[in-house]
Amino acid sequence: MQETVTASELDLALVNALQLRPRASWADLAPLLGVTPSTLARRWERLTEAGLAWVYAAPGREFTRSRCTAFVLLRCRPEARSHLAAELSGCTEAVTIEVTGPGSADLLLDVLTPDLPALGRFLTGKLDRLPGITAVSCLFATSLYVEGSRWRLRSLDPAQLTALGATAHPAPNGIRAVELDAVDRLLIDQLVSDGRLGWSELAARAATSPATVRRRLHRLTDAGVLTFRCDLATPLAGRPVPVSLLGRAPARDIDAVHRAFAASPECRLVAGVTGSANIFATLWVHDIGDIQRREAALCARLPTLTVTDRIVGLHTVKRMGHLLDDEGRRIGVRPIAPW
Repeated sequence: MQETVTASELDLALVNALQLRPRASWADLAPLLGVTPSTLARRWERLTEAGLAWVYAAPGREFTRSRCTAFVLLRCRPEARSHLAAELSGCTEAVTIEVTGPGSADLLLDVLTPDLPALGRFLTGKLDRLPGITAVSCLFATSLYVEGSRWRLRSLDPAQLTALGATAHPAPNGIRAVELDAVDRLLIDQLVSDGRLGWSELAARAATSPATVRRRLHRLTDAGVLTFRCDLATPLAGRPVPVSLLGRAPARDIDAVHRAFAASPECRLVAGVTGSANIFATLWVHDIGDIQRREAALCARLPTLTVTDRIVGLHTVKRMGHLLDDEGRRIGVRPIAPW
């Protein structure tokens, strides 16, 4: 049984700081948070061991753009849903899996594959062989405007935010077509499980020098192939209710709709998609009643937007390759493939 850990205000501030600067040293963060580096190290170890927060390497924006992303809605027989969620959690293509409330889907998958044929093989090969699925709907992502690493806990004050900088994820500097070799892949594999591993530890595991490790990781992050995220269990976030909205708007208004969603602090993801709906957005709202309030506010601001579906998440089985328990705590890793 996993130990019950109660998060303090310092813990929340630490997680918020790491959302902005995932690999910042404890020495850099300590003055900002008013404690010693050893205190931060101890607090972080406690949070990670309890599965409440974790820093990890994830595909960067440029890497994701070169892949095929889709949102797959599955209907299944009630008795098959838990088994299917467990089975699909082992599929590297299904990077996020959400068990959803009654409605248009029983399971919602975020799927990432190298190309369209690979996505087709996942849909018609793997999914077709799984018993219990009664219907499959696939929304191909045509653009990704906001992704989950931009969501913030909002525990720091304005002065602390200013000191940390406006963003933890600077835009790629224009480098493209980075080829990954065996050392790059080994480093990524280590950082997927623990994104705060130090230069010396990574160098020892890769049988190279700390300077080489630093240079390689800077090359990958600068090119947008790799990014670092700090994620957290839902109890630490105040147990928000995840809801995915499908919407339709005229092509001329799409950019305005995306900007309106992105301006909401509850927004975790906004994408353009194919199908009768051309907008897919995920929000973490305060409670069930907040869904209608957020939708009403958006539609009042955007009169040409029509929300066509609302998919409420009950339990996240897997988020960006990390396996979660019923409380949303990390219990394992299934690395995203292919890197």
